Amino acid sequence: MSRFVDEVEFSHQSECSIGVLLVNLGTPEAPTPRSVRRYLRQFLSDPRVVEFPRLPWWLILNLVILNVRPRRSAKAYEKIWTDDGSPLLVISKRQAGAVGRALAEGWEGRMHVELGMAYGEPSIGGALERLRAGGVRRLLVLPLYPQYSGTTTGSVFDAVTRTLQQWRWVPELRFVNAYHDHPPYVRAVADKIRVQWGHGERGDRLLFSFHGVPQRYLLAGDPYHCQCQKSARLIAEDLDLADNEWSVVFQSRFGREPWLKPYCDQTLEALPDQRVKSVDIVCPGFSADCLETLEEIAQQNRDLFLCAGGERYQYIPCLNDDPAHIDLLSGLVLAQTREWREGEPVPERQRRLTLARAQAMGAAR
Repeated sequence: MSRFVDEVEFSHQSECSIGVLLVNLGTPEAPTPRSVRRYLRQFLSDPRVVEFPRLPWWLILNLVILNVRPRRSAKAYEKIWTDDGSPLLVISKRQAGAVGRALAEGWEGRMHVELGMAYGEPSIGGALERLRAGGVRRLLVLPLYPQYSGTTTGSVFDAVTRTLQQWRWVPELRFVNAYHDHPPYVRAVADKIRVQWGHGERGDRLLFSFHGVPQRYLLAGDPYHCQCQKSARLIAEDLDLADNEWSVVFQSRFGREPWLKPYCDQTLEALPDQRVKSVDIVCPGFSADCLETLEEIAQQNRDLFLCAGGERYQYIPCLNDDPAHIDLLSGLVLAQTREWREGEPVPERQRRLTLARAQAMGAAR
């Protein structure tokens, strides 16, 4: 039996459509140890995320981590869970809906947007199948990670191509690698900070906090660290900040090996002794608020800073589904698909003629 998916939905009179796949990391289905364990098993089993010999890592993961971490992580998820579910999933769905509506203007029926999660649901494979059923023959993948890392964007590429390997008719494919220095992205984050400052007091220091990765990934050639530094520098320049008014930190380290430094928590604990009593903190590497921003940064790290002698701590939310964010994401899609969109819609009469020719040669439809 063939391992390829049959093109059962294909019709010779169908018009070639453009598919847009937005991808974020993923989330457990519920803030429970069982659901978190299932999510962590999938996430931490990805060799892109944890570069470690497979057999030893399987033992560590299944015998140690998955017996300890799910219960602790579930309690953290409980603190941020909403009536509608996981904040990351709720926001990501709003983002996909808004981008879809923006792209539909003038392209109704010819451009389809789907949301996929690298881990959990809605899955990347399921999203791709929905696009395939919609007649998509050209596919743009937009991972919602401004900075490239093999642990995130690279993992999305693996997941997408694993599914496409099963398709009989592989679509023309384009992939947004990163947009860390894209001017609308830089401006949107800077404007978000300006608005927050306009609503209240400005801190002594602005911290740009990015999710960390092991130091050895940088040494092996992963560009993530460099792209984080560039994003922060460009945003600081847009805000006209002096060098001593901002700094970059890395959060969410895991395990005992060295990760990218300086560490966010250690920096916050040390700042009060350096006469920095108030801080603002923003997470430009996250496109939507999630556990790492709403619980770790906005709650845990706030307590660390205040207990260390800090006096004021302000977390500045992610871009989420702000209009400026939707505009920049839609703009990225339009720029990447410009050539695909140059042709006019195929008239109905011509599509019927194409079908008739195909049927004359024995095609079913």
